[in-house]
Amino acid sequence: MTDEVDRLVEAWQRERPDLDVLPMQVLSRVTRLARHLDRARRRAFTEHGLEAWEFDVLSALRRSGPPYQLSPGRLLLETLVTSGTMTNRVDRLAAKDLVERLPDPEDRRGVKVQLTARGCAAVDAALEALLARERELLSGLPPGDAARLASLLRVLVRPFETRD
Repeated sequence: MTDEVDRLVEAWQRERPDLDVLPMQVLSRVTRLARHLDRARRRAFTEHGLEAWEFDVLSALRRSGPPYQLSPGRLLLETLVTSGTMTNRVDRLAAKDLVERLPDPEDRRGVKVQLTARGCAAVDAALEALLARERELLSGLPPGDAARLASLLRVLVRPFETRD
């Protein structure tokens, strides 16, 4: 079984036999898979009236557990955007009644961003659709290989993670 990457690699090996093209065999496939995943994500989110950035913010709140609220600062850490961008995103999500701003009981000057019931329903439905599409993308792997692949990819990604 061959794919487009095999054809590219074969051409490079023919033209530049002095180079080790193993990285291309792995990472070109990761890049191509990322494109398919991006399309699947967009379809899953669009079906539920969300954009990818909206899903990111809503899912950060949903993962936080009841009462599904975070400070804007914590949302910045979870979504890796600037404070100006986050303010704009929270404004837009609040206008769609997906989140609300509440006073922070521990800081009179602060606020908490909380998921609304509508926001919770939207992110839950989008997550279910996303996972169904992701299962389809992995369906060609034999049982157990997805977990092995996840473990190998974790090793590759770990040096780039900046989470505290």
